Amino acid sequence: MNLAYTRQGKETFEVSYSLNVLWEAVPKAVAKLEWKIEEADEATHHVKIKTKGAFLSYGSEMDIDMLAIDEKTTKMTISAETPVTTITAMADYGRTRERIAVLISTLGKIISGA
Repeated sequence: MNLAYTRQGKETFEVSYSLNVLWEAVPKAVAKLEWKIEEADEATHHVKIKTKGAFLSYGSEMDIDMLAIDEKTTKMTISAETPVTTITAMADYGRTRERIAVLISTLGKIISGA
């Protein structure tokens, strides 16, 4: 028997960049990571992303929500879930949070021009 379930992760940050800077950087980061934007709603500043899978690992689905706190600060919440099975569970342990971290790191590099 091969049971399936999801592993979930969620991170919330206050970022010292404007909402517009982040909104413009997300598609660039997704393209650099060779992931796919499934939905983007500029009115609500919500983006749904599908990551690539890896050996013995399914791709993750990520939701990014951004909210301006002030002109220079944005609250960003990234929620992700990855389907796993009893076969892939050990190889996939920590993959969801790792993908969130990779996205954040890539966004930082794009915004800083590194």
